[in-house]
Amino acid sequence: MKNITIISILIILLCSCSTVDSQLDIALDMAGSNSVELQKVLKRYKDEDPEKYEAACFLISNMPFHGSYKGKDLKKYYKYFEEYSKLPFSKKVQELIDSLKKADGDFDISQLSYQKDITHIDSAFLTNHIDFAFKVWREKPWCKNVDFNSFCEYILPYRIGDEPLSCWREDIYNKYNPIVEKLSKDMDDPKVVAQILLDSLCTGKYHHTSLFPSGPHIGPDVLKWKSGSCREFTDAMIYVLRSLGIPCGVDRTILLGDNNASHFWNFIIDKNKETYYTNLPYDIIWRKAIKYNTTKAKVYRVTFGMNFKIYDELKGYENIHPNFRFPLFKDVTDIYIGDKNRNVSFDASQLLCSIKSNKLLYLSLTNRMGWEPVAYSVFKDGKITFKDVEGGAVYILSYWNGDKYETVTNPFFMDKETGKIRYITANRETERMTVYRKCHFPSSAWLDERMIGGVFEGSNNVEFNDADTLHSVTEVPYRLCTSVKLNATKPYRYLRYKGADGYYCNVAEIGFYENYNDSIQLCGEIIGPPSSLEDRGREYKYAFDGDVNTSFGYKNPDGGWTGMDFRRKTYVRKIVYTPQNDVNFIYKDNIYELFYWNDNNWESLGRQTGKSDSLLYTVPKNALYYLRNYTTGKDERIFEYIDGKQIFR
Repeated sequence: MKNITIISILIILLCSCSTVDSQLDIALDMAGSNSVELQKVLKRYKDEDPEKYEAACFLISNMPFHGSYKGKDLKKYYKYFEEYSKLPFSKKVQELIDSLKKADGDFDISQLSYQKDITHIDSAFLTNHIDFAFKVWREKPWCKNVDFNSFCEYILPYRIGDEPLSCWREDIYNKYNPIVEKLSKDMDDPKVVAQILLDSLCTGKYHHTSLFPSGPHIGPDVLKWKSGSCREFTDAMIYVLRSLGIPCGVDRTILLGDNNASHFWNFIIDKNKETYYTNLPYDIIWRKAIKYNTTKAKVYRVTFGMNFKIYDELKGYENIHPNFRFPLFKDVTDIYIGDKNRNVSFDASQLLCSIKSNKLLYLSLTNRMGWEPVAYSVFKDGKITFKDVEGGAVYILSYWNGDKYETVTNPFFMDKETGKIRYITANRETERMTVYRKCHFPSSAWLDERMIGGVFEGSNNVEFNDADTLHSVTEVPYRLCTSVKLNATKPYRYLRYKGADGYYCNVAEIGFYENYNDSIQLCGEIIGPPSSLEDRGREYKYAFDGDVNTSFGYKNPDGGWTGMDFRRKTYVRKIVYTPQNDVNFIYKDNIYELFYWNDNNWESLGRQTGKSDSLLYTVPKNALYYLRNYTTGKDERIFEYIDGKQIFR
């Protein structure tokens, strides 16, 4: 809290200043006794190198907004990443977390102390970073198209986030420079070099999880451990590319438009000043920003320098939401959205309550049962406009009273293609709703889709040389247990599920039944290809273990199958199957509660205990709904009910 207060005072002072020199003077004053060290750097470069002097001014002027955490519990936090990097993929991350908590106790960032850069960075550290950054920028041929401003923001900074300070540049340069040092001296495009380095970084195993406790950035060790979330993976890319003079950084969403999470990814700037993006280690090439198809809503570029334009806009407003209180970022939504970039406007008649002129309002996305601001604007002269907004998401307008949100419109869906707004308002008329799941993120849709093209085959030959196709999967399974009635005209000793080409035969559970009304599965010997992913706990036997949360995944994209030898010819009249899933279907004996949005609140439609893989409710038509599971899982998402189907937003 003390740090925030100090920075707040500084911001007020800086916002009243109009020159870089004024900002520098205030920063040096904030440095206290450490100003002697910072003045050494300024004096040296002022006499020696005007560009380095300007770069040093940039860094020092913005130092008050940066710092790092320290304390003995940092080792406890780093242990999560180090130990996870050693685990085989078959081990679950939650088991590791529970083990570390038991051994070391819980980690909380409040256990650490915060140290401001402006009071601790010495001259040797600062000149080390400046000199090496300039060395690369001035020597590498692909840097000749990197302008000074891009250099200062996306190559020069000595830190990425709030990681401990270190002199990382030379070591990382020495490790990765041999990969690109033989490139032609005429190579003037940073993107070409960035692709070569991406190829190198994509090798090896990465361990992804977002389940670790919240903590600071971990620093250059991220390159060694290759574990964590998208934040850690973007950090790894930045260290490598900046050490070699490639302008690289982080673009991010405060909240994805169709998910309950923020997201980080890397960007680079090519010789033509165009932005390209990638998601390490999942993307193997740099793509143009306009090709990024996720629903991003708003995109912000992380900067080292404070965005004083935003402070000028917000100066004088009370209760500024924390998302915009310290803007070390700039809005780059237009770079990613292109001709689908929209300005969204409202007048007083579209608001649910009276709003005073000059009131600060927020465009917000849903985060489970709450709302999260992703953009701000000012209600003035009876109107308000939010610039540069992507469609394809459900939004709401709200204001922040310093403690909670107060919504001022009904939720509305903004069409991605047309920008047209459709309000989602519950009707008095009701309808019957069948619910099959509580969440379905686009990012996990591939799990269900992997069954499309798969076939169930019967044969009396173990080699399936004379196999008959009994059922083809042509649609994405929409429920936990899909039941298929077969017209059994022939008995078979062997039945199997053969995965579609390219999809690793992913399937969670299969059951074969002699009669359609049977509830007891046929038994036999589980069969499959000679080898599967034993080291990942994904053998073919998992398709018949009775647990819908385990699954079979073949080691190769093609040729995977799993089935059963009944040891005698048997008529099979029913097949029940479950796709590899994200544990978000409806489960028997789990306790659920359905809500709908009405009059600025979530209202309950009652609790139910699951009796099968679906729930039945009577609901108001045309509402926005939200289903909670009190028994297991954490992922839940808003949805509409259109033409008898759940449409998740």
